[in-house]
Amino acid sequence: MQELVVDLHVHSHFSRATSKDCDFEGLYRWGKLKGIHVIGTGDFTHPAWFSEMREKLEPAEGGLFKLRDELAAPIDSALPPSVRDQTIRFVPTVEIATIYSKGGRVRKLHQLIVLPSFEAVSKLNARLERIGNLKADGRPILGLDSKELLRHALEANPDALYIPAHIWTPWFGMFGSKSGFDAIEEAYEELTPEIRAIETGLSSDPGMNWRVENLDGITITSHSDAHSPGKLGREATVVRGALSYQDVIGAIKSGDKRFVGTIEFFPEEGKYHHDGHRLCNIRFSPAETKAHDGMCPVCGKPLVVGVENRLQELAGRSEGFKPKNAKRVEYIIPLAEVLAELRGTKSTSGKAVQAEYHEVLERLGNEFDVLRSVPVEAIKAAGFKLLALAIDRLRRGQVVREPGYDGVYGTIKVFQNANERIAVTDQLSLL
Repeated sequence: MQELVVDLHVHSHFSRATSKDCDFEGLYRWGKLKGIHVIGTGDFTHPAWFSEMREKLEPAEGGLFKLRDELAAPIDSALPPSVRDQTIRFVPTVEIATIYSKGGRVRKLHQLIVLPSFEAVSKLNARLERIGNLKADGRPILGLDSKELLRHALEANPDALYIPAHIWTPWFGMFGSKSGFDAIEEAYEELTPEIRAIETGLSSDPGMNWRVENLDGITITSHSDAHSPGKLGREATVVRGALSYQDVIGAIKSGDKRFVGTIEFFPEEGKYHHDGHRLCNIRFSPAETKAHDGMCPVCGKPLVVGVENRLQELAGRSEGFKPKNAKRVEYIIPLAEVLAELRGTKSTSGKAVQAEYHEVLERLGNEFDVLRSVPVEAIKAAGFKLLALAIDRLRRGQVVREPGYDGVYGTIKVFQNANERIAVTDQLSLL
């Protein structure tokens, strides 16, 4: 039994607005750099991607798949020895958008489906291609009631896992302010007991979701929704068990002792945490939105209601409520973002930041180990004194938060401003 880091919400290069590097080689490489054990394939409904899945993956432990040895070997040889031994497994997944009318309103929902075999994928794809165009996008859009999509998934294989994705996002979230529902039962009716897990999305965290009684007894998961391999693991789920579909997915479905918890963005970093208007440069807390009667003071149109505000509408419990069986919650800032801040740049893709990123991994191990478990003193001893201070602040939750709104990502920093960063850097240099 070991702790396994799981990221099920991933996209391929066949999805819109994704990196050309979103292939299995890219996901495998970055999975090792990040420290992830089980990665969703994403996009299994797309015919070309499903063909690539069957070509490049082969069966491993029950219900899981691995990259073929001839493809994995050259990648491994180019990786730092510190991350080379990380085991990577894939599991068939897809995100599907459904747009339909229910209860007198147009509903737009995204949902994540996980299946244990290529045979099950083939069965589901055969059903769905009669309903909509699966070739147009790796994340297909279907004119289908989400309840019926759930039914199709379970009929393709009863071990399917169906997760309403980023449930609070204004557009395409099950509870979203623009086109969502007020309760799971409204969306899934008699199939509601089959909803065993939800996904928080980047703009909410478990603590926020614990306030909503309608989610009691449902496992709270987090995943990256990665559109490029480098974004893998920006959120993830942790389970304890063996590498198998039954252990990993069973832990999520049951939420029992095998389910450890989640690794989270600070929710303020999500791009729909607060209310606002992107074009008008207006960002409001729920209280400010209420004071303006929900209208933008610049253009006079209704504000886009974000996750925090929408959650307060449905929450029956006060802020800070924590259930007795609460799972572990860890917050991270992606390592490249931390290193960019320490260098005083916004770009995480610059040569200097990327060079330091790989140097840190070479000396200390994969990214999740560095962010979560490598002792601060060991980080300092490896020659990264400023990073050690930043990681210490991160683990204590001592960060500066500027919430995202209306599609604009928020900012999480370890220093108040450039002056503090420079002062601390100078002080460490003297020491």
